[in-house]
Amino acid sequence: MVFETNIIKDAKQYVSYLLLPLEDYYYHHYEHALDVMERSVYLAGKEWANEDEKEMLALAGLFHDTGFVIQYDKNEYIGAKIARNYLKTILYPEDKIEKITELILATIPSRKPNNLLEQIIKDADLDNLWREDFFDKWDKLKKELELIKNIKIKDPDWHHASLDLFHGHTFYTKTQAKEREKQKKENFKKLRLALDHGDIIDTSKDIKIHI
Repeated sequence: MVFETNIIKDAKQYVSYLLLPLEDYYYHHYEHALDVMERSVYLAGKEWANEDEKEMLALAGLFHDTGFVIQYDKNEYIGAKIARNYLKTILYPEDKIEKITELILATIPSRKPNNLLEQIIKDADLDNLWREDFFDKWDKLKKELELIKNIKIKDPDWHHASLDLFHGHTFYTKTQAKEREKQKKENFKKLRLALDHGDIIDTSKDIKIHI
């Protein structure tokens, strides 16, 4: 990533250390935090965000999943608190801390974005869905859920839950729609094909995919 302030550099070191307990996770680990951070900054540049906004997005991307070190579900509020506490220790401006907190909370799956910066981080957080490496990442997320929840998820059930996620998804920024729509359609077709050739789905199971 070309854009990196000293504050971002220090935060990367801190988050890298903070997320060490997640090293055994297949999906939600430091590499995912970097992924979201870098895509957020990239989209910010394409959507004409200023330098301060890029920095806030980078910090929000880094911290957005830090709550996983405390609990798996509903971790966003914890991650926002972790980010707030860290940023206060470095005397980061309070108004920017508030914005970063809201950006992290914007990654809650059910929450709709209220402004451009929230749209950007929402698109960045789900970027894995619309890339060529989708199936590799998605398989890792499935393994992670099985590990954390101590369950076994059948492939047809997983494909069905994944399709539900695709159906409910919306691109928020013009850049993301332009660059990812084609691959999204291709990934959807492959998922649909996998489901059509799978076993009968156990619709009594409710698989919650949390990214």
